[in-house]
Amino acid sequence: MGDPIHQFQLKHLFSLGHIGPYEIVFTNSSLFMLIALLATAALMLIPTRSRAMIPSRIQSVAEISYEFVANTIRSTAGKEGMKFFPLVFSLFFFVLMVNFLGLLPYGFTVTSHIIVTVALAMLVFLTVIVYGFYKNGLKFFKLFVPSGIPIIILPLIVFIEVLSFFSRPISHSVRLFANMLAGHITLKVFAGFIVMLSALGIGGIIGAILPLALVVALTALEFLVAFLQAYVFAILTCIYLNDAIHPGH
Repeated sequence: MGDPIHQFQLKHLFSLGHIGPYEIVFTNSSLFMLIALLATAALMLIPTRSRAMIPSRIQSVAEISYEFVANTIRSTAGKEGMKFFPLVFSLFFFVLMVNFLGLLPYGFTVTSHIIVTVALAMLVFLTVIVYGFYKNGLKFFKLFVPSGIPIIILPLIVFIEVLSFFSRPISHSVRLFANMLAGHITLKVFAGFIVMLSALGIGGIIGAILPLALVVALTALEFLVAFLQAYVFAILTCIYLNDAIHPGH
């Protein structure tokens, strides 16, 4: 059975030069992030450049994608949240594309690396802090002081709110990372059972039918999980941005 962790290994493709003693390397992770970027740009720009009144199928997909993200923002952050549409749309489609690319043969799952998901989560976290203070000033601290709380337990509630706020990047990043990592490891393990049992002859081939069926079912489930994780990441981003826009409870 192959090592289920080997699929997450970073591979150096070529060097981009050095910054001081540090080498800048283009890896397989960089390649798949670039492919995700180009695929998203192609999906949104090529079908919509004609701006046909009667859209083609691919133009309809682009328009539906736009409305899906826009409705998600409006339902969680209100109309004022639409100023963050480029950020939310980019995050949603980046995560969605790299998740799907990781399920293709010879693909690489970028979001299975915690450094990537942490970077995305910290982008959202810092945006919330910067915009929250820019728009609300010191009133942004109302986020940590719920209204109507008895004064005797207010310090405890404030402590919990602050702890919850600063733990957001952890939960935001680990949720995506853990789901993608666990799903791909599970697929690899069951796929390894197929190869291992098939090597035992006729009886093994018959026995490999069950893990093969499980791999097919898990692959279908992983495509659903890939979409759901991108959606969850986007909707949590909208919820956090809503706190920057409306910090009062």
